[in-house]
Amino acid sequence: MALPVNIEDLLCKRKVESERIEFKEGWNPDSIYRSICAFANDIDNIGGGYILIGVEEKNGMAQRPIKGLPPEQIDSIQRKILSLNKFIKPAYTPRLSVEEIDGNNIIVIWVPSGTDRPYTVPERITAKEKKEKFFVRYGSSSIEAKDELLDQLREMSAKVPFDERGNDEIKYEDISMALLRDYLVKVKSKLAQNVLTTPVEETLSSMGLITGPKEHRQIKNVAAMMFCEHLYEIFPYSQIEIVIFPEGREKNPKNLFEPPVIKGAVPQMIKEALTYLRTVIIQESIVKVPDRMEAERHFNYPYAALEEAITNAMYHRDYTIHEPVEITVEPDRISILSFSGPDRSISDEAIKNATSLRSRRYRNRRLGDFLKEAGMTEGRATGIPTIQQALEANGSPKATITTDEYRTFFLIDIPCHKIFAGQPLRINKNSDDKVENILEDMYNDIKQHPNDTLAQIVERYKEKDIQRRRFG
Repeated sequence: MALPVNIEDLLCKRKVESERIEFKEGWNPDSIYRSICAFANDIDNIGGGYILIGVEEKNGMAQRPIKGLPPEQIDSIQRKILSLNKFIKPAYTPRLSVEEIDGNNIIVIWVPSGTDRPYTVPERITAKEKKEKFFVRYGSSSIEAKDELLDQLREMSAKVPFDERGNDEIKYEDISMALLRDYLVKVKSKLAQNVLTTPVEETLSSMGLITGPKEHRQIKNVAAMMFCEHLYEIFPYSQIEIVIFPEGREKNPKNLFEPPVIKGAVPQMIKEALTYLRTVIIQESIVKVPDRMEAERHFNYPYAALEEAITNAMYHRDYTIHEPVEITVEPDRISILSFSGPDRSISDEAIKNATSLRSRRYRNRRLGDFLKEAGMTEGRATGIPTIQQALEANGSPKATITTDEYRTFFLIDIPCHKIFAGQPLRINKNSDDKVENILEDMYNDIKQHPNDTLAQIVERYKEKDIQRRRFG
């Protein structure tokens, strides 16, 4: 079975968190099965893990070139794994893949978090007397879950994240093969080679996106989130709405502009919203400083901050709530509103300080994995720090976070850089056109092409703007 991620990313611990990857120089079934059990229990809801057999490590890093496993051991180890899986209770089957690296073969065991956790496995699976125990991950180690940790495992395992649940409403024909192939190509998965000639059910199964018994197979919600172009039909109002108040909402609420609603799969919506903001809203100021070679460069809104904020809004939103993600643009801020709010495990102080929001419960755990593997987000609990760092590097004030006592919404305000604050919204620093005129042009374009997407309208405007700059 081919992996849904690129093997080099696992070896270099890129895109997948290091605590989700374990290297084993050789076949050690007792240790390996404790780790399989721990990854399947997934007490921190981080998405299970990967065990790479045949990889020597030093200080947590894979040693290159990879030594691999003797060829005669490959089939033998695979047969042993298949025979030992029966000792995992309740029934659980990890996924195997043989990968060639540096001219040698290794075995990769992919262990997605289980849907029937908590799981047990004998502490020594090779012993005659097998004593079953619960194991969980603690950092980069697999340890036995006892007392309060075991209670916590049982409590956490009672809840399957929404995006990992099967959904009878999702059909195979809802999955876009083009989006599926684009993703697999981007992450350099071997599944991309035959995705267009392989039944979609087989590909989704290989990616761990099918659940349920053979007589009632279901596609997981995350498959639709990633690869369904009409997601809003499955989860109503799964869309992004942008509204622009050129003078500010309070100063002149009647002067507003709403570009077309953004719909599609989650990655499509994120990209389209960012393309629009980058084209229409983001400006750069270049100021020459006396006695210095380099000029000072500042953006009204750093792209990296908007990218992380919009991605986080789509990642953490509750797709059962029929409300869109709303992006409001004003002269002094961009506000991004999503439903519902931060998990109860995040302290009020952390929210008030707008620092790292660490949660042990993720509403859409697997969606976060996909977005990270596609390079669209940094990783868990890194979103707010990334936003604040981007703003600080740009010389902008800190972002602020607001929610209510019931945690029903999440609102992040990204402030405008002081150089641009109070100025009318403009397309860019070289244009004398105020945003009202630009938006009026776009509004007329929309009326002429009512069936076009926002991305098509933006591309048309960009081409017009290029011609205007070139020929005046």
